[in-house]
Order: sequence, then C-alpha cells, then structure tokens
Amino acid sequence: MKVVVIGASGTVGKSVVEELGKRHEIVTVGAGSGQYRADFTDIAQVRAAFAQIGKVDAVVVAAGSLHFAPLADFTPEQFYVGLNSKLMGQVNVALVAREYLNDGGSITLTSGIVADQPIRNGASATMVNAAVEGFVRAAAIELPRGLRINAVSPTVLEESMGSYGPFFIGFEPVAGKRVALSYARSVDGAQTGQVYRAW
Repeated sequence: MKVVVIGASGTVGKSVVEELGKRHEIVTVGAGSGQYRADFTDIAQVRAAFAQIGKVDAVVVAAGSLHFAPLADFTPEQFYVGLNSKLMGQVNVALVAREYLNDGGSITLTSGIVADQPIRNGASATMVNAAVEGFVRAAAIELPRGLRINAVSPTVLEESMGSYGPFFIGFEPVAGKRVALSYARSVDGAQTGQVYRAW
C-alpha cells in the first residue's frame, strides 16, 4: 500500500513510519520537513500536496498543536490553537483525502488519552481530542466507496516524558513502537469508526 504520513518527523510520526514502513510505501508530509510540505491548517496547502502525491491507499495524521494552561488563564485565542491545528487540521486532511484514496482506503487521525482522562491545564486538549473522536465516529457512517476512518488515542509516550511528564504525573507512559501498532491496526485492519486506545 501507499501510505501518506502527515507529521512523520514527530515523536509519534517517527514510530508510525518505522512500523508501517515494514510493509508499505511511505510518503511523508510535514509543515517543515518531509517529501512534501503542507501546513494542514490551510486546506489549500493540503489540496496542493495531495495533487502532487496522487492516489494513495491510506492516510495517517500524527500531527497537531495544543495549548496547555490553567483554565482561569485561558483566552479564546489560546483555545483556537488546538481548534485550528489538531482539530481542523486533521478534518482538512480527511476532507481532501476522500478524493485521493483508492476504494477501500483508510484515514487514521490522532486524539489522545485526555479525551477520556482530563488533566490540569488540559481543558483545550480534552475538548479537541474528544471532538476528533466525535468527527471520526460520525464521518465513518458517511464515507463513500468503502473508505474507512479511525482514530488512535495515545497516552503520553516514553520518548516525550521530558517535555510532557509534568502534565502526566501518575500516568504510565508507553513506548512509541507500541503506540505505532494501533496505527497499523487501523491501516491494515478492516474496522471503521473506531478509537484505538494506546494506553
């Protein structure tokens, strides 16, 4: 299969590329690195990238920015960081990917454990991740041509504890290679409308 991985240079993305690359041809896309460049918050850039890439069998998104802060200090602008990036960025990819996926192809988006288990400073993260999962469940019943869509909900990665550890005290981190298996389950499997919890 030909698989597009958006956010391939990130911590999750690297593990996904390594796992899927064992079986599939990988095409990497990123805002600042990759074989093709696109800021996925701009649907025009997403369209331009897919026009260059052409037909594919699967699309994985392992990208998206979020703002963490106490709720008392949160501004609407800070909420829009996650809404524009991790939510609408992934929705943009899903909307464009429909046109370029071969029949029976798949889309895999990324949510996160805080959709189910909120943390301090994570009101935006919980809101955005839950919205991603809601979109996946709803889109799954409307996609044409046997197209599938799922989400992977990772917990904090072992490789990310240096950056995110203080937010996830008491959470058991998992290795990136274990999280990547959930993406493989989505890409290589048959289910749709699922949220694979990589906890």
